[in-house]
Amino acid sequence: MKIETKYFGTIQVDEQTLLFFPNGIFGFEQEKKFVLLPFAKEEDFLLCLQSVETPSLAFTALNPFMLLPTYQPKLAKSELLQMQVEKSEDLCYYTLCRVNKPVWKSTVNLRCPIVLNDRTRQACQVILDEYDMRCPLDSIGRQGGAQC
Repeated sequence: MKIETKYFGTIQVDEQTLLFFPNGIFGFEQEKKFVLLPFAKEEDFLLCLQSVETPSLAFTALNPFMLLPTYQPKLAKSELLQMQVEKSEDLCYYTLCRVNKPVWKSTVNLRCPIVLNDRTRQACQVILDEYDMRCPLDSIGRQGGAQC
């Protein structure tokens, strides 16, 4: 299927790669379909979470484990049931990034990751109280991998 995107123009995407957010994401509850697109070929660290329905709606997403290997999201039992898995480790996680200038002033939202069941393509956004919402990019991993 063809979609219009914020950063890549009109592109072809495989419908099997779509992510379905039954409840949308925080602040955009009406948006139910997204796709993850790499900003660079063969790159899975920095991604674009692009709305399928609204071309101007796109977020910068990061693989949190590449930034913070000690990141350990734990979902509540109700969230695990909703995602159709038995444990948090059975899911994929992406954190949203607010990119600033200069880049080292960017922040990562470790508190509200995007959670994906790669098997069902169902996704949601959750709140993890043990992490910060605006974690400075330049502080992640300093001092032996200290978390924000």
